[in-house]
Amino acid sequence: MVLSRMPQRDARLVITKRCTIVFVVSMWLGSSIAHAQLVDSFNAPRSNCCLINTARGLADQLQDWNQLGRYYQANQQLKQLPAPANRVVFMGDSITDFWNLAQYFPGKPYVNRGIGGQTTPQMLVRIYPDVVDLKPAAMVLLAGTNDIARNTGPATAEMIQQNIMAMTELAQLHGMKVILCAVLPVSDYPYLRQQTAPAGNAAPNAAQGGRGAPPPSKMTEGHPAGDILKLNAWMKAYAAKVNAIYADYFSAVVDERGWLKDSYSADGLHPNAEGYKVMTEVLTAALQKALP
Repeated sequence: MVLSRMPQRDARLVITKRCTIVFVVSMWLGSSIAHAQLVDSFNAPRSNCCLINTARGLADQLQDWNQLGRYYQANQQLKQLPAPANRVVFMGDSITDFWNLAQYFPGKPYVNRGIGGQTTPQMLVRIYPDVVDLKPAAMVLLAGTNDIARNTGPATAEMIQQNIMAMTELAQLHGMKVILCAVLPVSDYPYLRQQTAPAGNAAPNAAQGGRGAPPPSKMTEGHPAGDILKLNAWMKAYAAKVNAIYADYFSAVVDERGWLKDSYSADGLHPNAEGYKVMTEVLTAALQKALP
């Protein structure tokens, strides 16, 4: 179609459309050149060789959000045997989960029911199969740090307290002594070392992964000291009120800065062997009071 033969109004529309197209294309080309996404060489992040297994694991976990299946078979085996008079069940998160009770309490009939990453609402659901049904003389409860870190979503102080109260009352109702353990402080020492380390030099234990690796961010940001102190103060008062024993791990492992002592942890959150030694001493004294 020749523009000179078109009505003036239609000719203007055609010219406007063509100019718009040219402008858009030129802008797109310019922006593409300035912000190119192609690279000179392919250097993708290292992928998980077992991705399908990871996906299956996540799907299984969604079906068992409280992880009741973690200790199901072990519980069935224990229930087939008479419960020792001095059995103690440790309920908690990863700090309990990683605690080798046989090593630190040799010869004691102590049962570990910690699960890494768990919060108090998840533990509350597990209290019957993982604690009550095992008929222990005492329950050692270490919980709250993952609630503060929002592992399963935002939580108020009252929500955490109510879950701890519920677990305590259920344990006492079934004749158990209860040891409520203070939440440990955290530290940024491993993170700060990682930030100042020369390029290419891995921090100690970093290659081991897990709890031995330096954290990618400051531990204190996800575990504010104020929240830990408030929860511990409430727990100490509550323990005295309901005739439970308060095991003060916090005071035993905190430094003058208010952080977890650097020599007691490789990642600023989980105790190392030295940290567990100190915790063992504190808990042994508390158990002696609870089970004379």
